[in-house]
Amino acid sequence: MSSSTMSLDVLSFTTRTASAALHNILTHIRPYQWYAFDAGVTCIAIWTLLRWLRATRRKLRTTQLRGPPSESFLYGVGKRILDAEDSGAIYEAWAQEYGPVYAVPSTLGSERIILCDPKAIAHFYAKETWSYIQTPLTKKSIAVLIGKGLLWSHGEDHRRQRRSLTPAFSIAAIRQLTSIFYDSAYKAKGAWDMLIELGGGDNALIDVQNWMNHISLDTIGLAGFSHNFGALEGKHASVTEVFDTFGTSPRSTTLNKGLLLLGLVFPFLASIPTRRGILIQKLNVAMGEISTTLLAKTQKEVEAGVVGGKEEKSIIGLLIKGVNNESEFHLTQEEVMAQMKVLLVAGYETTSVSLSWALLELSRNPDIQTELRKELLQHGADPTYDQLTNGLPYLDAVIHEILRIHPPVVELSRVAIEDDVVPLSEPIHTQSGEIIDSLTIAKGTLVAISMECMNRSSAIWGEDAKKFRPNRWLENGENGIPAKAKEIQGHRHLLTFVDGPRTCLGKNFAVTEFKAVLTVLVKNFVFELRDGAGSKIEIGRGLLPRPKLAGEEGCKLPLCVRPYVA
Repeated sequence: MSSSTMSLDVLSFTTRTASAALHNILTHIRPYQWYAFDAGVTCIAIWTLLRWLRATRRKLRTTQLRGPPSESFLYGVGKRILDAEDSGAIYEAWAQEYGPVYAVPSTLGSERIILCDPKAIAHFYAKETWSYIQTPLTKKSIAVLIGKGLLWSHGEDHRRQRRSLTPAFSIAAIRQLTSIFYDSAYKAKGAWDMLIELGGGDNALIDVQNWMNHISLDTIGLAGFSHNFGALEGKHASVTEVFDTFGTSPRSTTLNKGLLLLGLVFPFLASIPTRRGILIQKLNVAMGEISTTLLAKTQKEVEAGVVGGKEEKSIIGLLIKGVNNESEFHLTQEEVMAQMKVLLVAGYETTSVSLSWALLELSRNPDIQTELRKELLQHGADPTYDQLTNGLPYLDAVIHEILRIHPPVVELSRVAIEDDVVPLSEPIHTQSGEIIDSLTIAKGTLVAISMECMNRSSAIWGEDAKKFRPNRWLENGENGIPAKAKEIQGHRHLLTFVDGPRTCLGKNFAVTEFKAVLTVLVKNFVFELRDGAGSKIEIGRGLLPRPKLAGEEGCKLPLCVRPYVA
């Protein structure tokens, strides 16, 4: 017998044996596994059909808008947006070509409607948290990072949580916290004076971004929880170390970008343990540990009558009152923990990013830096809360120009949970050429707004919209603001703090801290670019986009700092 014949016989025997074995297995397991398999296939088929039906319904009920062509079935134009140094400029160019409301291709053949029309945006924000809510991906990401608190909730639950937090951010509360903002700034000043002295020269190269991180962290620790993290003194608590790690992490990888874009359709992808995801989990654990400790400490003090009286300054003291309050705005223990994490992340990240941009722009524009210092020195002593708010017009102009041109959060996406009709401030052409003055948005449609685009749009802010020019806020008072910008209803006609029911609750806290810290630093130091006017700036990535000096590892922003001598 030839070897080939033997091989065929063996193969035939093996096939017959395997077939018999398979038949035997299927005969015996059919009542269990086979039905489960059938059910699984059926579920997948039903899920696919439902997605198709929903997508078809959305398409039929949503106004068909013009927009850019898709660059990829998998990602639409999403990868281009994520890779851009200035995504706002891309959205603005599309608005000029297709009109102030248009559609862009998104993940797996879906689309997002982009709003660049002030009237449409005002309508959207008025109905946010009720008709428009976070996408499943956003909710999943927020839950993983900080829990199911104010940022995660919507509707009635969001209203209840927001009402419970409002007293902690009143004008009276912020007025009491202003001294803490100054204390943190002066700690940084003392450390910088020492660095310059130890260097033996009249200046020092200082990574200002790292110091702004620590100012922000120590400030929110003291103002929020009556706790000193000691970051400005070199102490390394677990929270400090994880936050610092984000500042030295590389830019987003291709894997992270792909998961982020695909997560719009498959939210569970947010749970995949990428390097960035692992850092977020570590941050969540670290914040959970410190929040648990601080919460237990404050609760004991409340029970002992030490905290919660009229002189209580910290935000956590008012949160504890919310836990003990039996009113309709009562907070659960889990919600208090989530709010504490929100305060840590928001108080650390957004303020430090804005302060870093401020020092960078003042270094790029020495004449503006000189003008600001002149106003601050003429004022004399450290301004009170009321003087910071109303008595220093040029400081106010510088701060709001930074917030205009460099919003910490550059874009948001929401999903419609009911059909809606959105009014427009000017007519637009649909895909078929029809002229409309309102558009229909079907339930399930993704809607997005680019704060970066709206804050820096030439159509809204004029030809010099991209330029850092604080004087625009001082020219003829409110008359210096273009008429189109006045149609934007956000804080000072900006979308930096968004608008509507979800407008940033801590904006007064953030602006006051921003002004106090910048006052101390600009009065006492002169800031210059390390490599002169040719210094190249890139966008790095902490939790949020940050400025960085080109070629530096992570998000370092070294500036030449020297004491100001009159």
